[in-house]
Parts: sequence; structure tokens; C-alpha cells
Amino acid sequence: MQFKRHSAVLATAAAATLALSACGSSTPADSGSAAGPAAENTAAAKSWAPVKVDVWADLSMDSARSKAEYTPVGKAEKPWNICVSVPHMKDAYWLGLNYGVAEQAREAGVNMTMVEAGGYENIDKQIQQIEDCAQSADAVVIGAISLDGLNSTVERLAATGKPVIDVINGMSSPKVTAKSLVSFHDLAEIAAEWVVKDSGGQPVKVAWFPGPKGAGWSEDGERGFKAALAGSAVEIVDTKWGDTGKDAQSKLIEDVLAAHPDINYIVGTAVTAEAAGPILRDRGLSDKIRVAGYYFTPGTYTGIQRGTVQAAPSDSTAIQGRIAIDQAIRALEKKEFQQHVGPELVMVTKDTLKDFDVSTTLAPDGWSPTFQVKAGS
Repeated sequence: MQFKRHSAVLATAAAATLALSACGSSTPADSGSAAGPAAENTAAAKSWAPVKVDVWADLSMDSARSKAEYTPVGKAEKPWNICVSVPHMKDAYWLGLNYGVAEQAREAGVNMTMVEAGGYENIDKQIQQIEDCAQSADAVVIGAISLDGLNSTVERLAATGKPVIDVINGMSSPKVTAKSLVSFHDLAEIAAEWVVKDSGGQPVKVAWFPGPKGAGWSEDGERGFKAALAGSAVEIVDTKWGDTGKDAQSKLIEDVLAAHPDINYIVGTAVTAEAAGPILRDRGLSDKIRVAGYYFTPGTYTGIQRGTVQAAPSDSTAIQGRIAIDQAIRALEKKEFQQHVGPELVMVTKDTLKDFDVSTTLAPDGWSPTFQVKAGS
């Protein structure tokens, strides 16, 4: 595994060792209790490392990749203040991220403050929240609403010397310090390949729900899904963009079913997959239309168990949050860090569910959103 060195990174005698070891449905009020099956307990989740990861050569998703194992730095040298900004807490996907950053902050002995913008339509609110939160923060972790829309904000933060960690969604700014995220292009590609295999190469019709228009992750998913289906017998009869709230996705599904009653597959966001189950059941279509998400939440977990969802790949959301906090600490302490890293992707179906470690992805059952972590708590 190779490390990319940066001006903010101190080359230490430990580099050789580090080269091997470091490397959207319920509301905020109820998402903790609705989190569903996950880690058995917090103590068990502390053994998350080392974890297998992909390492990109630079910030670009198109750069060369290598395989490695990631282990966090351990206790921070001081109780740094880390601000974390996310698009919303309307679904349990972001609850998994919340769990990851909160627990890693506790274990590392740093302070964490999380702010959420309330939805993908609220980019101005996210920018203002980041600017307010960053005033007292040493580093900022951002799950961005927009691929390009926060670049000016990132540039201002970078100019003050604050590390900026890009988590989950992706930003195009070259001023980002590090990225803890996977390729949603690859996640969607895996989902598309599953459709091809599941359909046995027969001509089938699929409705595709990539997520909110303009978000980096959903735009990547769109490219990956369509590229993987090129030349196959799978026809995308409709593409529906929209916020990852359950109401929004349910409306899009209803619209598609009205326009295309003969579809064979519904594939899209995890919230799409969750929302599809009751709608298909009420219409008597559960045995006619198969469902897949292109990322993983408690709803897709339960759906796979019950047979209402057939497949969903995991991007180890909680681990991405943990790595983002660790990258921030490493950057602040001038320690070696990987500029772009993401957990290996895992496809989950009913056949593989028993071997899947849900603590890498989901918050524990009963976890409530945690917006403040005090060092030493």
C-alpha cells in the first residue's frame, strides 16, 4: 500500500508501520428507535479495526486504487473540536454515519458537534451551518448536499488552515484535505449487475431512482447504473430523481407504477427500496416486481430478511464516519494519513445476509441521533 504525502502530513519513522495499518425514512425524533437490527452493542463495535479498504492515489475517483487495511490512530493528543455537517437525518442511512462519527469521537477523546440541513434542497442552510459551526472547530467533516455547491465554503475553510474531510457524498473542490467515501458509481454498478444476473439475461424493464439531482453521489450512481446496463437486455423505462425522504420516494414510485405497470424491477436509493414494499403489497405486485437498493440501511436489512427487498450493497456507512474522524485527527496532529480511502463494498442478499457484519454500516438498535460528543464522556 502506498501513502500520498501532503504538506500537512509529517513524515515520521512510523511510516512503514502506518503503510500497513493506517492506512433518507424516519425523522430525527424517532430514527433512533426505528434503526432496526445493527451492532449487538457499542462495545462490540469498538473492534471495528483493522478494516479492509480501497485506497485511491489522489482525490479523483478515476485515480488508481490499491487494497489496504485501516486502523485508527487511537487517542488524540488533545480534545480537538470537530464539526460534522450532513444533509439531513431523515433516514437511517445518515443515522449510521452519525453513529460512526460519534463513537469514534468518544473513543479518540475529541469533541464532536453535528449539524443537519434538513434536506437536499437546503444547500444555503448547510453552508450557513458549516460557517457557524466552523468558527469554534479545529476541523470540519462534510457530507455535502451538492458536488460543486460547497466549493467556495471549502476554500474559505482551507484558507484558515482548518482540515476539511469529505465524507460519503463527495465534493469536487481540490481544497479538500481528505476523503472518506466510496464510489456510488460502483455501488450502482453492483446493483445493475445484480439485475442482469437475477433476470437471467432475459429482456426486463426497470424503473431507476438515483436520488436527488445535483448531489455528487446520486450523479455518480446514475452514471454507474446506466454504464453497467449498456448492451444488456435490461431496459430502463423511467428515471426518477428526488429527495431521499420516504414521502418523496413513495410519490415517485406511485408515479412510475401509474405510467409503467409492466415493470419488472424497482432499483434505487435505500429509501426507494424501503418504500416500495408496502406499495407493491397494496397493489398485489410483490411477486411480480423485484426490488433492490444501491446502498444499505436498516430498512433494506429488514426488507431482505422479509423478502420485500432482494438485494442492496453496503458501503459500510458507520466505518466511513469513523475513518473521517480519524483522518481529521491525523491531519490536525500532522500525522501520516491517506488522502482518499473507502471501505470495500459488500453485496447483501438473503443468501449472504447471515455473514454480513451489520455493525460496519448500521447504528445499534435503539441508537438516537447524537449531535454533541464531549471529550471524556
